[in-house]
Amino acid sequence: MTIRTRFAPSPTGYLHVGGARTALFSWLYARRHGGTFVLRIEDTDLERSTQESVNAILEGMTWLGLEYDEGPFYQTKRFDRYKEIIDQLMAQGDAYYCYCSKDELETMREEQRANKQKPRYDGRCRHRTTPVEGVQPVIRFKNPTEGDVVVHDAIRGDVSFSNAELDDLIIARPDGTPTYNLTVVVDDLDMGMTHVIRGDDHLNNSPRQINIFKALGAEPPLFAHVPMILGDDGARLSKRHGAVSVMSYRDEGYLPEALLNYLVRLGWSHGDQEVFSLDEMVQFFDISDVNRAASSFNTEKLLWLNQHYIKNSPAEHVAHHLSWHLGQLEIDPANGPAITDVIVLLRERAKTLKELAESCQYFYKDVREYDEKAARKHLAADSLPILEDMLKRLQSLDKWEAEAIHHQVKECAEANDVGMGKVAQPIRVALTGNTVSPSLDLTLELAGRLRTESAIAAAASWIKDHA
Repeated sequence: MTIRTRFAPSPTGYLHVGGARTALFSWLYARRHGGTFVLRIEDTDLERSTQESVNAILEGMTWLGLEYDEGPFYQTKRFDRYKEIIDQLMAQGDAYYCYCSKDELETMREEQRANKQKPRYDGRCRHRTTPVEGVQPVIRFKNPTEGDVVVHDAIRGDVSFSNAELDDLIIARPDGTPTYNLTVVVDDLDMGMTHVIRGDDHLNNSPRQINIFKALGAEPPLFAHVPMILGDDGARLSKRHGAVSVMSYRDEGYLPEALLNYLVRLGWSHGDQEVFSLDEMVQFFDISDVNRAASSFNTEKLLWLNQHYIKNSPAEHVAHHLSWHLGQLEIDPANGPAITDVIVLLRERAKTLKELAESCQYFYKDVREYDEKAARKHLAADSLPILEDMLKRLQSLDKWEAEAIHHQVKECAEANDVGMGKVAQPIRVALTGNTVSPSLDLTLELAGRLRTESAIAAAASWIKDHA
């Protein structure tokens, strides 16, 4: 049997990290078993589905690197097929027209609540043989009323539901458009899905869908319902916990492999290993090893992983993802040293690509203003002769190398009878605008002679104007 899994988001918003984890689990399971991973866009909610949301889903999948083998398939292009199945269920006697109005249904539910019964449709139109004039009916699936339906769940084990507790769900709206529980069964059947991995909020839909599969004479796929993701406070992950859209993590400066590594560990583990390459995830992942309990999202852990990947990934790979952030800051990496060299110099201090982009600006842009506190302390009047001395010394250098630069800083400090910091910090503020940078000699070597000398001259002029 060839394994076939799918990710089937509704395009009613961005790609949520919970959805991304489901997509990752489905992708990993298919990849491990030499199977096929399908992307399906469940866009039958015409009022809420938008092209913008479709684009956000596709963009998120591309950024994460979760390439799909088939699709994307759109449910709105399959309405004829859904109608064919609905007509089949009607002809078989497994579906019927329901003419109940909203008011009638609400009255029925109120009576059930008053009698301490579970609110559910009571099947009053099941045996109606004549239409109600002036009413456009819905179509309901005639759910079995006896026995149990068992969901064979790869994570939870067997979960049993009594058919008596399942009402006759609507499979077609008054305008004829199909509903979720019908379309998902038809799609999974037609697309040959063997395993359906999805959030546990769908567990209650599974027995209803299994009964539709049975009515169509088909074997349902094996289900795996992944527990929800909680925020740091134990509540269900939501916007108030910070970034929950996949692309917002891109915007905040996370590498996709850091997010994937973090998501795969939300509910799954392989011994005590924390860091996984994508190949290792494929090698070790099994859906049956996913924990039944909900997982808590820990932003600090994600940051730790992100910093690990920034430090340890090839500079060329980091540069590829850093490019977007440079663009946001209007930094053109062609106007300075090789961006890979800058990454190697700066990445030890950066937890995110956003931080990395912000910290490398001075290699490509002249400093427009100095940090007020840094300027007050290090660009005071007594720094002017030191800067002017250093400028002459640097201009006299035959080779622009870190070792030679360091030697001149040391000699300048001795000549002016000051500590090395009294020389280094004014130069650092002149070049970067603040007091933080890697080793000064390495920073100046990479910044280049022209930019360094120009920055020192500008700082000297600034002191003259502000002293």
